[in-house]
Amino acid sequence: MAVSLAGRLLALWPGWVLGVALQLQQAVLWPAGAYAALLAAALVQLALCLVSRRLGWVTVLLAGALAGGGFTGWRAAQFANQALDPALQGLDVEVSGQVAELPQRSADGWRFVFEVDQAQRLGQAVPLPQRLQLGWYLRGAAADGPPPRAGERWRLTVRLRSPHGASNPHGFDRERWLWENGIGATGYVRNGPRDPAPQRLEPAGWGLEAARQAVSERIRERVADPRSAGVLAALVVGDQSAIDSSDWALFRTTGVAHLMSISGLHVTLFAWLATRLIGALWRRLARPWPRLLLAVPLPVAAGLGGVLLATLYALFSGWGVPSQRTVLMLGLVVGLRLLGRQWPWPPLWGLAMAAVLALDPWALLQPGFWLSFVAVGILFATDPAGREARPAAGEAVSRGQRLARAAWGQWREQVVVTVALAPLSLLLFGQLSVVGLVANLLAIPWVTLLVTPLALLGVALPLLWDAAALAVQALNGWLAWLAQWGWAAVFSPIPPLPLAALAALGGVLLVLRLPWTLRSAGLLLVWPVFAWLPARPAVGEFEVMAIDVGQGSAVLLRTAQHSLLYDAGPRYGTESDAGQRVVVPLLRALGEAPDTVVISHRDSDHAGGADAVRAAWPQARWLSSFDADPARRCAAGQSWTWDGVRFEVLHPTPDLIRPDGSGVLPSNAMSCVLRVDNGRRGVWLSGDLDAERETRLALARPDLRADVLLAPHHGSASSSSPVLLNTLRPSVVLIQSGYRNRFHHPAPVVLQRYRERSLTWVNTPQCGAATWRSEVPETVRCERAADRRYWHHRGADLGVPGDAEADVGATSEQPASEPAPE
Repeated sequence: MAVSLAGRLLALWPGWVLGVALQLQQAVLWPAGAYAALLAAALVQLALCLVSRRLGWVTVLLAGALAGGGFTGWRAAQFANQALDPALQGLDVEVSGQVAELPQRSADGWRFVFEVDQAQRLGQAVPLPQRLQLGWYLRGAAADGPPPRAGERWRLTVRLRSPHGASNPHGFDRERWLWENGIGATGYVRNGPRDPAPQRLEPAGWGLEAARQAVSERIRERVADPRSAGVLAALVVGDQSAIDSSDWALFRTTGVAHLMSISGLHVTLFAWLATRLIGALWRRLARPWPRLLLAVPLPVAAGLGGVLLATLYALFSGWGVPSQRTVLMLGLVVGLRLLGRQWPWPPLWGLAMAAVLALDPWALLQPGFWLSFVAVGILFATDPAGREARPAAGEAVSRGQRLARAAWGQWREQVVVTVALAPLSLLLFGQLSVVGLVANLLAIPWVTLLVTPLALLGVALPLLWDAAALAVQALNGWLAWLAQWGWAAVFSPIPPLPLAALAALGGVLLVLRLPWTLRSAGLLLVWPVFAWLPARPAVGEFEVMAIDVGQGSAVLLRTAQHSLLYDAGPRYGTESDAGQRVVVPLLRALGEAPDTVVISHRDSDHAGGADAVRAAWPQARWLSSFDADPARRCAAGQSWTWDGVRFEVLHPTPDLIRPDGSGVLPSNAMSCVLRVDNGRRGVWLSGDLDAERETRLALARPDLRADVLLAPHHGSASSSSPVLLNTLRPSVVLIQSGYRNRFHHPAPVVLQRYRERSLTWVNTPQCGAATWRSEVPETVRCERAADRRYWHHRGADLGVPGDAEADVGATSEQPASEPAPE
């Protein structure tokens, strides 16, 4: 049936969103011409819709989908053409350009985005992506020099590589984040004693990013407490990296993390204040110049001025998705009011969503996008006109009644949003803050009405930053008290998408203004998410997952009712490790609480994440080769059986461990060796055990066999001895190493040994998390292949099988390695 012109045009936005969503599922990009053809088809269909009243909203919806998919794909194809030449990986390149964004400081140095103007290699110009993400490790003379500043122009010698990140189930997709931010290569500044010294070509100008950095540094200089200073910097300039990692954990546990970044509430409040201020200023100016009101009426000046200043604030604070959504909605509302029109909330909400995706299509994959738009949509749907907080026409109310109604309105909004977003939060994060409702009742007005205004006004009057810091400290004390409750936050395995989608629908039904008979249906849709548990191996079977943690080791072994974590991943730097960034989030997303944790030896690439794992599961049994407590030492002869699967420790022998827990041998030679088998299939884990100890073990137990071998010492030439391989006779080798690591792991001589024995290996840089199951020993599931998207690192140097399950007959080669920073 034909519909009105306005109705047909409004059908464009859901079509646009659908088209973007479908394009983001592509594993391989089409040629740019194919996407241009989609755009042309969309324009033709839209033209037909405008001239023919026989075409309805379905055609417009299709046109929007073609336009959204075509536009997103065309942009992706254009960016893909700027990829780093693989031949330049690991080579020194001289680049000239500008520090493009606010640099992020850490204990190890700086990280910043660099926009390239010129690039040379040995005096010859070379093509590079326009935007690079560079690390600048401060050491020697560089540690005492001035930091890089946004807006400055530099000449640097850098070493680059293609964007690459870990690939684990439910893990952070760093490659998508780099793609979304237009970063075509990552690397670091060469500033060793034999490298050309970095040269500052021009000082920072008066650009937006330079101003953000200046304000952030002023906050740090003024506020003595670094934790409070980090929160204020996040609220004023959007520098979320300034917030301490322990504070982020506190904010997530108490459900207030959304307040520590520039949210729609902050931007809306700023816009309201700006509108009131401009309106008052315009009235004052109109007194001596009355014609000013005729030229620009007061509503126009106040409305457009408020939106303009809110836009500048959103840009100054980092231009995140909530800020974009709020600015676009404010602009639409103000524009319609100035035109004398008033639209219902759904088209406003939908057009803002489509506009955000036009600016950044890959925002659709951000958790913040869904939380932001769903929360606003729910509030609109449950109270579209704000009736809860407004008195009826002609009703006289006192100030106390107004305050009471405002408090009730805030309480109601918090309950509505908390209930409706709970299933979505479980899908996105696998975590739900139980105390979040109570915490937000104080935190929202405290941060929005006190901390944020003081922090913003402190830009003009720095004395107010001291008061804002005191307010932050008081809030942190309140949150810390809530977080110490044992049930402050609950963790749940992340459910599959269809189940989570039904639960999200159920959460919305529970809060809509519907009869309770219909609302109760929401409970039927929600409860399966909370009751759902991931599938586990059958009794007598087991599963091994080599987690992608970079240059380090972390392996999860699961039986029917138990799980064991072998190693906890490396330490990445002074302030982060694989435990907190990869291992703990992954295990929680899978619904795992390890019964036993085995740390093979004390080297940081195996034990770097142990503290984070211990903090998450203090009840787990711990075994290692370096603990002073005999009850927590792994020693040959220990064994136990879980669900028909036997776990046996083969090394070190008790005579190699001193009473204080230290080893007689070097750390690698003390590695805990664990063999797991169910009578039919076996797995061998041996940490960084050296070839001499491997040979002794193999000669002492010539009957040992293993279908799967975790490559000893990440494939180092000092391990994987021929005697061990001939004794175990594995068919699959799982290698855990870092992409283009400085140790050249796995070593060519070791790979040659695997080839000579017709062994198959998968390497985590190419495979991602590698999962092997005893009931299907012929396959290894590679996470990178199973969840492939076109922005993921591709090319001949990766050698990833195209299917989600890599056939055991396939092999993968390691790309050439590059030295690490000196």
